[in-house]
Amino acid sequence: TPENRRDINELLKYASDSAGGTMTTEYMRLRADMTVEQAFAVIRRDAYDKESVYTCYVTDDNRHLIGVIDVKTLLLSDKDARIADLMDPDVIYVTTSADREEVAHLFEKYNFIAIPVTDAEKRLVGIITFDDAMDVIHEENEEDFAKMAAMAPSDTPYLKTGVFTLWKNRIPWLLLLMVTATFTGMIISSFESALAVNLALSAFIPMLMDTGGNSGSQASVTVIRGLSLGEIGWRDVPRVLWKELRVSILCGLTLSVVTFVKLLTLDRWLMGPDVTVAVAFSVALTLLVTVCCAKLIGCSLPILAKKLGFDPAVMASPFITTVVDAVSLLVYFSIAKAILGI
Repeated sequence: TPENRRDINELLKYASDSAGGTMTTEYMRLRADMTVEQAFAVIRRDAYDKESVYTCYVTDDNRHLIGVIDVKTLLLSDKDARIADLMDPDVIYVTTSADREEVAHLFEKYNFIAIPVTDAEKRLVGIITFDDAMDVIHEENEEDFAKMAAMAPSDTPYLKTGVFTLWKNRIPWLLLLMVTATFTGMIISSFESALAVNLALSAFIPMLMDTGGNSGSQASVTVIRGLSLGEIGWRDVPRVLWKELRVSILCGLTLSVVTFVKLLTLDRWLMGPDVTVAVAFSVALTLLVTVCCAKLIGCSLPILAKKLGFDPAVMASPFITTVVDAVSLLVYFSIAKAILGI
């Protein structure tokens, strides 16, 4: 119909990830000079075609949003009362250019049924309903999960996705991570002479790298969640770093003590006299420093990505693990050379 074509053309002007691209133009609009009785007459006449009638939006003659009122207030008010006297003039609204993910978080914060959408001049153009917001949150979560697993997001169900599509979604990240892992191999090669002097050192590389990667992933996932919920911002960087530093010291000390005892008992029994007290101390100290570095890297990179305009989920487990692997090796061989004199 001409009306539907007009609405579709209006919505196509906005980006799909914006409030304008998510909103519906089917909302209930009242005027401030109406009485309650007149308002109910309008609701009865227009409600059939509206997305939601429980919350009504009050505008002036130029469609500027000036207030909001719910049907419960209308039901409990005298029929001759004026909308201007009953409405709430403090309206929380978003503009058409607002990011739809940020709009969805407003529903979590305020428990709204719908949020009005205005243009740059505060003219009411649509609303975003609760079910639309839930769809947005679901899509954004799926996208973040894919990025955190080093895959390109896909809207198609897994069983309906072709093999080549999955290949295209996965191979770019795998290639990138493989190339970046080359630096890890270069670090090991540069310390080949040190490993030749004490072969026992090479046996603990996987443990140090895995522990560092896991520590960084814990911090990054926690911070990414805080960023997505709006709990953490750029101004909170010092507080986040200070908290993660204290956590990392506690975790690192616990892991170091357990590792030191394990190396001098179980590992020494399995690997022989090469696992000396000096080797055990080097590994334990490396573990402490690695955990501290990993958690600080893991909590800071997502915030930095957010500040630069990137999706923080990109800085999740695979990427941070690659960075931490290189850092842990540099720390390990530096400490081993200093303590063991190799």
